[in-house]
Amino acid sequence: MSKELSELRDRIDALDTELLRLLNERAKLAQAVGHIKDGQIYRAEREAQVLRRLCTENPGPLKPENIEHLFREIMSACRDLEQHLRIAYLGPEGTFSQAAAFKHFGHAVGEVPSATIDDAFRAVETGRADYAVVPVENSTEGAVSRTLDLIVGSPLKICGEVLLPIHQNLLRKINASLPSRERSGGEGGLAEIQRVYGHAQSLAQCQHWLNQNLPNVERVSVVSNAEGARLAAGDPKAAAIAGESAAEAYGLDVVAPRIEDEPNNITRFLVLSDHDALPSGRDKTSLAMSAANVPGAVVKLLQPLADAGVSMTKFESRPAKGANWEYLFFVDIEGHRDDPAVAAALKEVTARAAMVKLLGSYPAAR
Repeated sequence: MSKELSELRDRIDALDTELLRLLNERAKLAQAVGHIKDGQIYRAEREAQVLRRLCTENPGPLKPENIEHLFREIMSACRDLEQHLRIAYLGPEGTFSQAAAFKHFGHAVGEVPSATIDDAFRAVETGRADYAVVPVENSTEGAVSRTLDLIVGSPLKICGEVLLPIHQNLLRKINASLPSRERSGGEGGLAEIQRVYGHAQSLAQCQHWLNQNLPNVERVSVVSNAEGARLAAGDPKAAAIAGESAAEAYGLDVVAPRIEDEPNNITRFLVLSDHDALPSGRDKTSLAMSAANVPGAVVKLLQPLADAGVSMTKFESRPAKGANWEYLFFVDIEGHRDDPAVAAALKEVTARAAMVKLLGSYPAAR
């Protein structure tokens, strides 16, 4: 070993020791803050402020996304010293919802995998979980209708959002006795597939690839991609569309990576609890509303936002339950409900609407 290499390693060892000391000092300070709070330990707005500041001040060479990941895990470990959060998500293990939960809360949490989106809502509503992470829209396939339907009737509030890049892979269990060409994927790896399991959204996100490569194979919709991976693990004639974490969880091989039709495929998840968040400095507010059934009602309903200079980032319509040809409108706007301009606009919108439900204000995801 060269002297230069030995010296560099010694410096790294010294830095690691100092990092260990500083991390434990930070954890003690976080504990002290937790004792002063004497209540809700997780503060979405505070964590968002810390992460934004660190990413802005980061001199490199570490990338901002690496800094955010590292410090989310540090905050997760420190938070866990005071309160072991329980996070519900659309399970089982290996789903994109689980990945979104870890991205937002870190890994020092209790997992509450749920069979359906309904069950994830119910876990928080009944106290079995502290927070739920549920998909709400995909950049390719649009809104997740069930989430929108549930949130209108639920007492839960949106306290955060997660943007997760989605890379779909074709997974199957390759027989080790097959020739090496078949085990390596390609045409041989696809030859014996008779059915493909996947969530309806994932099947839709990969339909062009499926039409080209597996045009005559049955497509079976399941409640989650991880459930599809579980089924494929026990079926030698089947494959599943899912992420790499599902391949690891169920012992499957990736026979075709990144088969999504759109390379910039992103799913947005909502973080739900019995509260929303305080202002963080860069926030969103979500609401559901309905308009009177008269000409120009929707335009008049949205006009206060324009008058107040409040930017609308999303407008989605859904049929209202129990009333034919009536619609609910889901709207996201920039700013917190406590910001003066937003508060004034919401007051006027409420006066004009047939119904308004504030779904929550929360830090905007990067």
